[in-house]
Amino acid sequence: MARMDVGSADVSGFASSLDSGEAYFELGLMYAAGRQVELDLVAAHKWLNVAVFKGCFEAAARRAELAAEMSADEVKAALREARLFLTLH
Repeated sequence: MARMDVGSADVSGFASSLDSGEAYFELGLMYAAGRQVELDLVAAHKWLNVAVFKGCFEAAARRAELAAEMSADEVKAALREARLFLTLH
């Protein structure tokens, strides 16, 4: 899989410009690890949700692992954000 150095770029624009489950999966992993972005489990869960919706089923396992480390309110927030993103895109 190709890697892209996003640096200070808008990472949500990065993923939506590629519009593939694999790109959203990579974005979720970036947020989960704090790689090139600030660590954010809610954002990571959000992007992994989008990845699954876009057909990257490998993201489902990572999303479940991540959810185990999050509070119920964090998971709810991530689900809301994913629904909003998918509604708008």
